[in-house]
Order: sequence, then structure tokens, then C-alpha cells
Amino acid sequence: MLPRLKTLLRCCSRTALLRWMTIVLCVASMVANLLLYMAGQAIPASLLMLQVAAMLGVGLHVGLGAGSIRLHPAELAKRMLMVQESERQHLGRELHDDIGQLLTAAKLQLQWLQRRMPDELHSHCDTLRTTLDNALSNVRDVCALLNPRQLASLGLEASLRAHLLRTLEKTDVHWSLVCNQRLGGIDEAVAMAVFRITQEAVTNMLRHAQARNLSIRLQRSPAGLALIIQDDGRGFVPARHPAEAGQRGLAGMQERVTALQGRLDITSQLGVGTQIEALFPWPPRTQERARSFTAHDL
Repeated sequence: MLPRLKTLLRCCSRTALLRWMTIVLCVASMVANLLLYMAGQAIPASLLMLQVAAMLGVGLHVGLGAGSIRLHPAELAKRMLMVQESERQHLGRELHDDIGQLLTAAKLQLQWLQRRMPDELHSHCDTLRTTLDNALSNVRDVCALLNPRQLASLGLEASLRAHLLRTLEKTDVHWSLVCNQRLGGIDEAVAMAVFRITQEAVTNMLRHAQARNLSIRLQRSPAGLALIIQDDGRGFVPARHPAEAGQRGLAGMQERVTALQGRLDITSQLGVGTQIEALFPWPPRTQERARSFTAHDL
């Protein structure tokens, strides 16, 4: 009997064991009080001690529950970002592998048909081929946004530059990407967060700011990797709680920075422009290396 009891106790978690002990103490205290009340007797000291133990168990259980609840938001934000990034990559692969291949097959079929069509229909085929080329280009751009594979192969700076070239190519925005230090050894999660925040900031600028100039700067420091994005657009009034105010892009930026235990500061005024500053602290294993970086890293 005793070995079975020890096995059962090992299988139960501390929280579950505390919960059941609290339930047993509360039930025993309630039954004893009820029996004494029906018998019209005074409450002995042992029963008072039992009630005190039950109340302490309830308080300890509530305290542990409150502590676990305080940990949930950060864990939930990190998990949501991981799931979101995984879904984006999956969707990007599906678009590239399925839609991209179908459009390429359609172009090949069109070329085969054009060689066999009368000359008077060739102009229509050329128009259709141009449409297919534009659709295929758009699909590739969306795939690159959803699944930036070049982060692993090209690195953060080159990936950002390629994204800016592709996104701002047909606009009148004058942009610059300044990075006077090497970005080798950046954690993958930090690199992805920097890329996504820059992506969101550029998208918001094109949709709402009507800016003429855009400046993006990456800088290593002993505290971490700093990202500064500045434009001279229309500006806006940042909300204290972006998610509640419907500013989903800013809320996404805040979630990414919070999940990496960083800091995000957004400064903007109507008619003045917007500046976004994000600081991502180094992981513990690289903090000492980051503090001792020397001039050859420049």
C-alpha cells in the first residue's frame, strides 16, 4: 500500500497536491463545525487549528494562482508570435510552391498556344503574358514578405536593404539604411523582430504618413541592438494602449519587443513626423561579448 501511495504522490504535481489538501481541510473543518453546532458544544482548540490550516492552504493556493496568472501574458505573447511567424512562413511556402507554380505553368501553356495562333491574336497573348508576369511578381513579393528566407542566407542588413529596394522602388520616398557596424551573430529571433518592425513601419508610412524621406539606422551597443526609424510624414497621436485604440501595427511592434524583453519608444506629432526606437537586449550568453566589442567591428 505504501509504495503505491509514494508513486501517486510523485505523479501528482505540487499544485494539484496543495489543491486536494486544501479541499480535504476545508471539508473536514466544515463537517466538524456542523457536528459541534448540532451538538451545542464549544469549539475546541484543535478545530480552530484545523480552520487556520485550511485558511492558510487557501491563501497559499490563491497566491500561487496569482503568480502563475502574472506569468501568462508574456508567455502567451511569445507563443502567439511564434505561431504567427510559423503561419506566415507556411503561407509563404504555399503561395510560392502552389500559386507560383500554377502561374509559371500558365505562362508555358500561353507560349505554346501563341505559337499556334493566328497573327491577329498575338497582341492579346502578349497582354495576357504581361498580366501573368505581374501576377507572378506580386506573388513573389508577398512570399518574400511572409517568409523572408534571405535573413538566414544574406543577413539582417542585406535583407532589410532588399526589402526597402523592392517596396520603395516605385515611390518618391528618399530612404537610407545606415549600419556602420557588423551585424554578425545577431540572434535569429531579434533579427526577425527587427525585420518585421521595419516592415510594419514602412507599410504604415506608405499608407498614412505621405512622407518624403525615410531614415533607418541599426546600431550595436553594450545594452543591445538599437533600431531607429524616422520619417517626415504627417505624424499621428500614439495611443498608450495601441491594441485597444485599434493601432494594430503598433500593437504588433510592442508585442515583438516585449516578447524579447526589449523597449519600444514611439514619438510622433501631427505634421512633424514619426520616430520609432526599439532596443533589443543581448541574450545573457552574448552580453559580455557585446560589452567588449572593439573598433575592428566598425
